[in-house]
Amino acid sequence: MSFRFIEDHRNAYPVRLMCAVLEVSPAGYYAWRDRPVSERTKSNATLLAAIRQVHRDSSGRYGSPRVHAVLRRQGRGASRGRIERMMRRHGIRAIMAPPRRVRTTDSRHDLPIAPNLIARDFTAPAPNRVWLADITYIPTAEGWLYLAAVMDLFSRKIVGWAMRDHMQVELASSALTMAIQQQRPQAGLIHHSDRGVQYACAHYTSLLEAHGIRASMSRIGNPYDNAKAESFMKTLKHEEVDGRAYRDVDQARAEIGNFIDHVYNARRLHSALGYRSPAEYEADHRARRTDLAPVDALGLQGMGKSTAMRQELANVRR
Repeated sequence: MSFRFIEDHRNAYPVRLMCAVLEVSPAGYYAWRDRPVSERTKSNATLLAAIRQVHRDSSGRYGSPRVHAVLRRQGRGASRGRIERMMRRHGIRAIMAPPRRVRTTDSRHDLPIAPNLIARDFTAPAPNRVWLADITYIPTAEGWLYLAAVMDLFSRKIVGWAMRDHMQVELASSALTMAIQQQRPQAGLIHHSDRGVQYACAHYTSLLEAHGIRASMSRIGNPYDNAKAESFMKTLKHEEVDGRAYRDVDQARAEIGNFIDHVYNARRLHSALGYRSPAEYEADHRARRTDLAPVDALGLQGMGKSTAMRQELANVRR
């Protein structure tokens, strides 16, 4: 450690002076400096450079688990523990998020409350079976901006979002409308949210009913009942919003929209998805369905097979 300090500072201070202060011999230092670099040292230097590059590419958003996942994709065999130790040693860490301060849920109303249909079962067999909705706040120099988002539980993809300078129902319904227009879900989809007035009011529930979407709501005072939507909002704050100074709402809309569409949905690795992005996860799902498609080539429908058989084959393809 003493020799490394001397080497790193030899252009700033005389070598003999540093050796005297650190109580090591100049001969020992020069012998250490002229010693061939070990393969382990070379490997560590190469790995550190790769870690720094992944961290920069994620704009400082990735901690050791996701850095490890990216490096594995690149064919690097370093263990997660080694990467974690190296990041800690060199002060490389993910952006930290401060606690929330603004309340975005007002459940103090007499509007009808939907039953909790998912009961913390945060799994879905395919896209557009379960959507989760939530609202959060964004600080800008012009005041608060509010974001409503709709997530597809299957892939964690944000399928609809809207931003306004208010938290009225139009904010939430705009996000839902985007999701419906882009995804065109079949009837029977479950829409889960908290008990906020935006989601319980007649305008919003009528929009759900018009598209055959079943409403589901968390229990009162239970944020864990909508944990995956809450997790997205935390990720958004952690990796995009916190530490930023948006000069106005237009800049906030543009940059947050870019983060949702081009970072979170398209590239960000999700541990729950096997360190794949939502786009990759959905692409893999479509590929699996395509692989099963030749089942139709058997011509079973044309052979007068029963409705039950056709339904069973359809279930296999899903």
